[in-house]
Amino acid sequence: MRELGDYRHEFPILAETTYLVSHSLGAMPRKAADRLGEFARMWAERGIRSWAEGWWETPWTVGDQVGRIIGAPPGSTVMHQNVAVAEAVVLSCFLPVDPARNRVVYERGNFPSVRYLYQAQHDLEVGVCEDAEEIVERIDERTLLVPISHVLYKAGEIQDVEPIIRRAHETGAHVVLDCYQSAGIVPLDVTALDVDFAVGGSVKWLCGGPGNAWLYVRPELAERLEPTFTGWQAHARPFAFEEEMEYTNGAARFLTGTPNVAAHFAATAGYDLVEEIGVARIRESSLRQTQLLIDLADEAGFEVRSPRDPARRGGTVTIHVAEFPAVHAELEARGILCDFRPDAGIRLGPHFYNSDEEIRFAVEQIAEILETGAHTRHAGAVALH
Repeated sequence: MRELGDYRHEFPILAETTYLVSHSLGAMPRKAADRLGEFARMWAERGIRSWAEGWWETPWTVGDQVGRIIGAPPGSTVMHQNVAVAEAVVLSCFLPVDPARNRVVYERGNFPSVRYLYQAQHDLEVGVCEDAEEIVERIDERTLLVPISHVLYKAGEIQDVEPIIRRAHETGAHVVLDCYQSAGIVPLDVTALDVDFAVGGSVKWLCGGPGNAWLYVRPELAERLEPTFTGWQAHARPFAFEEEMEYTNGAARFLTGTPNVAAHFAATAGYDLVEEIGVARIRESSLRQTQLLIDLADEAGFEVRSPRDPARRGGTVTIHVAEFPAVHAELEARGILCDFRPDAGIRLGPHFYNSDEEIRFAVEQIAEILETGAHTRHAGAVALH
């Protein structure tokens, strides 16, 4: 078994930066360039034959690889461009909305893109909750969908989603679990959770790059729901070019149009590493390093706005200091890559390829920047990444 430190050479950016921003954009694996080169070679040499030689199937073959990471059975996970599209496909299964079941219950801590989708549906009654407990209280027989986050993006807090799923099923509602901030860093088993739908992306802990969101559909639902946001990849015989829609089987019926093949090729390099190491081992390393971050922040007198309980802590530690947007800008100028969020603070997310020395260095630099006032030259900084 390879030591985690041995994986550092797989990520070129680590030679040039202190990279602690995998909660926002995971470092690119070296082999992603090789996979993109393979895509380009096929396009150049095989041309249209590439569709029959693997391109067409990537939404479900690559989806099955994600499925192995999240505990989903084969054929239940497909790839999409982003989570907003994936959730729109789910929502389309229930349109037009039944006035007797038109409520959506979601939480204020959801990533805004998800909220925008539901807010834009004028025939839905949207209820915003402050926490998981309130969500459970607000779910009733008029609730249609409950879009929730496994890990909240600002503080990196793991939510107890099982009571929400249980209550939703008691009332006939469906849960859409956003796993963007958990897949690849927190062990996840969508089958054991009995969740209806799960969505996520590969930009972050999966190191799969942009354009690689995914959608899991519980197999029983995938056989009976019919999305109205659809396309020819969801057809049972797409190359028959029939005039009427006949849905294919399984989660593939939740696909839309022509797939983003290049993105899928690139993503597999990161997925391969996550599968090789195992999420349980990645989680063990993450818990140790995030605890180190918390301890160092405490020693420096910084406010920690992420859970201290390891059972509730995702892969990110949010540190609040004075003028944190400007501090972040100075960190970036020094080659220490992290990010910040309004009303939260600086987010630091070590992954399996980071060293303890990098974590110590980052916290030392925050302290030095504040002590010397070096951040004042970045007054008004707002780059969020």
